[in-house]
Amino acid sequence: MFRVKISGPLAIFTRPELKVERISYPVITPSAARGCLEAVFWKPAIAWRIHRISVLNPIHWMPIRRNEVSRRQIAPAESIIGSGGRAPNQFADEDRAQRNTIALRDVAYEIEASFEMTKRAGPGEKPQKFVEMFSRRLEKGQHFHQPYLGCRECIADVAPAEDGSEPIAEDRDLGLMLYDIDFSRPARRPLFYHATMHQGVIEVPSMPQVRSQLGKKQEAAR
Repeated sequence: MFRVKISGPLAIFTRPELKVERISYPVITPSAARGCLEAVFWKPAIAWRIHRISVLNPIHWMPIRRNEVSRRQIAPAESIIGSGGRAPNQFADEDRAQRNTIALRDVAYEIEASFEMTKRAGPGEKPQKFVEMFSRRLEKGQHFHQPYLGCRECIADVAPAEDGSEPIAEDRDLGLMLYDIDFSRPARRPLFYHATMHQGVIEVPSMPQVRSQLGKKQEAAR
């Protein structure tokens, strides 16, 4: 089991049901925590699993206003690419919109996580090898790409957990929260779980548990 501290001055864990103007979840989501660990170390042979999230800093909100483009740039058709034709232009100054964002400031979390070997692991790949590689990269502050807290402009610092760090003394029902994206089906689907915080600690279920709960709800709805 690894204990990792993830912190940063700004975080935006966007609620997917609010798409136009971003509003963050009160705490980091399991998928965002997994993304930070994968930024430090990831191989096809392993899959990260988040077990527990401890909230170290009080939850403080921060309203900000950002300039965003109103639509995504569309990739040109294959016929245009093949013939060497011009791709459609998109000028940000002509397609700009100001949107409000409710973000979190001065966040810090302690993540307890482990990894499991996947079917893509080679015959000579052993868990201890990856344990040592991850621990070494974490200690040196190395990462494959910049870890971030929800949005890429919210840079995260990922480091070994500090001894003596205490979570906040707060209980809160966080309601439905994004757990992760289920890639086991051709049509990717988001998975949600009911998150509760007890004395600053959130117990995170496993993927099979979340799928099982979803299946029971679907059966009850029929």
